Amino acid sequence: MTYAKGRPGWATLAVCGVLLTGCTGGGDGDGKKGGQASPGGAVVAAPDPAVSPVPAVKEADPGQQPRTPAQARALIAKLIAGPGDFTAGVRKATPYESDPGTWSVLRRNCVWNRERLPRDVLATLTRHFELPPAAGKGRVRLSATVTFHRTGAEAAWEQARMVEEALHCDEQVLRQGERLTKLMPQPARLGEAANLYSEDSLMESGECVSDEHGGPYPYTWQQVTYGSMVASASVCGGRGYDIRQLMKIVVNALPTMQIRAREEFGREPEAKAGSPSPTGTVSPSAAKEGE
Repeated sequence: MTYAKGRPGWATLAVCGVLLTGCTGGGDGDGKKGGQASPGGAVVAAPDPAVSPVPAVKEADPGQQPRTPAQARALIAKLIAGPGDFTAGVRKATPYESDPGTWSVLRRNCVWNRERLPRDVLATLTRHFELPPAAGKGRVRLSATVTFHRTGAEAAWEQARMVEEALHCDEQVLRQGERLTKLMPQPARLGEAANLYSEDSLMESGECVSDEHGGPYPYTWQQVTYGSMVASASVCGGRGYDIRQLMKIVVNALPTMQIRAREEFGREPEAKAGSPSPTGTVSPSAAKEGE
């Protein structure tokens, strides 16, 4: 698992362009960005999900998704967040990247272990980041993870297992001297809980505690699926930070990875009979039925 797993649904993260006044257009591992975030990472009010329709967004194209481990690793390198996809000042932590031949597994005793990749996983990578102590505040630790499964169904199963894990283990040991406590999961399908852009979103919030860094501090994690991809971002606070301040630090990372994924292997959704097309016109089949 990532510092905090490769895994929560900050609703503000999953709806880039709706809840945020802007998102990054791209970034690399050196922290350079190709776009500008909203001033101060400002968050605006979410639309009422009861009256707001789900927008037409690119769906994952099965024919464009990776089929081999090599393809998956190459695509992950394009998608995964770098330091510049977080707030200013975030830098690479040590270690920076996980062993690509393993991933994190939560055992029945609620302790995380690194294990070899299962057959259904093509490739996975976790990156670790930090915002150094400054102005009387402690260190903030962050992570980003991208995993490709062989099929979209297997990606959905990973998401489902995360919900089950949080319900079974509301306190989890990350590694010796580090743990998560008071964990609460909040899943949201497309169109639910202000999730207007992800096929499936899972949010988890609680507290992180470390023998080295202290605590408890606010902790939150979000994971989304898109076709056979599972992507996530997490943040563990430090002294002097509240949850809203932490959200501003991490708010752009997951939407940026989602946008890159849509650009790499997304396609325009097919209009359903009787439904308006993305341009607001009625599909030809629907028009013919109405004659």
